[in-house]
Amino acid sequence: MNEQKKELLQAVRRSVGLALAGIALWGVWITADFTAAERELGRIEDGRTAVALLAEQTRVPARTEEIPEGPGKLLLRGSPLLAQSWQAVWQLGQTQGKTEEPEDPPEDRDDIQPPELQPLVREDGVLEMTGKGKDGAQYLSQDGLYLYNRTKLELTPAVLSEGSVKFTLGEGPQILIYHTHGSEAYIQSDGETYTESDAYRTTDCTHNVVRVGEEIAQVLRAYGFQVIHDTELYDYPAYSGAYERSGAAVQRWLEQYPTIKLALDVHRDALVGKDGSIYKFITTENGQRAAQVMLVVGAGHDGWKDNLALAVRLQRELVADYVTLARPAVLRSGKYNQDRLPGSLLVEVGGHGNTLTEALAGARMFAQSAAQVYAGLRG
Repeated sequence: MNEQKKELLQAVRRSVGLALAGIALWGVWITADFTAAERELGRIEDGRTAVALLAEQTRVPARTEEIPEGPGKLLLRGSPLLAQSWQAVWQLGQTQGKTEEPEDPPEDRDDIQPPELQPLVREDGVLEMTGKGKDGAQYLSQDGLYLYNRTKLELTPAVLSEGSVKFTLGEGPQILIYHTHGSEAYIQSDGETYTESDAYRTTDCTHNVVRVGEEIAQVLRAYGFQVIHDTELYDYPAYSGAYERSGAAVQRWLEQYPTIKLALDVHRDALVGKDGSIYKFITTENGQRAAQVMLVVGAGHDGWKDNLALAVRLQRELVADYVTLARPAVLRSGKYNQDRLPGSLLVEVGGHGNTLTEALAGARMFAQSAAQVYAGLRG
């Protein structure tokens, strides 16, 4: 008999809990006017899903005081538990949808505001990862080569062979290396210190991506290529407008040296986890730890498939020469000044969690593979 009473009490508690949840949902519905909620009711399976549903809506007030008068407001006033839950719903809404892989910002947004990076607090706050391609989702693959499509274009793997490289390298300066975000720097460790202009940024060109670009230039010169390395900082003192300034500089270089057929805009990436952890892109090649390299193609102009064709050649060489030096190439929606020259690419060497030593190692390996591809373009 006692067992039956316990079961009955548990059933009553569950019923009351479900009723309160239903009332809360109803109250929130009529006060916040959730137009998208109706479409999602069919997938509510438990309380957590219901809370996630509420958190997805954009009109959830931050405080119960902001809720308009009505039945929902009365419910929250009469139940401290529901009022406390409301705050949990709102806080979940602030983090809902955030992932470790940051959303790809439009080009102009990326130009206007740099990523918000925080100084490293714990020694164990840097997590190592090796970026690899995978089948499905937004990845296009062909013969071991992966392209991550971060645009809204509906593409098939056939796009990897639709463009063409139509130019040859002749006499005179052939390659331009520059840096739209030249002050981007790496983590300060292993004695590699610098004065910050901002978090993970410095105007000291012996410690930012300008130094990485010089490493690439030195390797390419050793292979007999004539390289111009533009060391100007186009993101300092103002980050906004960096792509316009670097693009104007590219145009000036092309007018001064029409023989330039290749342009590399060298950056470093930044990836932060939900808990604030910093990720480093790392691989080990021939016994040496090196930052991974990622090629970025902008699809925001008519000739992007020809830029992609060059990226495909480079990516194939990188995959053939090394095990995991190359992260999957990425197709984004911006231009990134790649409309100025069909031989233009954006190259990201490591991330802000890598050391400069790792970035320089990755840059050297990348340049050695690039030299093999560029040798095939000589006229």
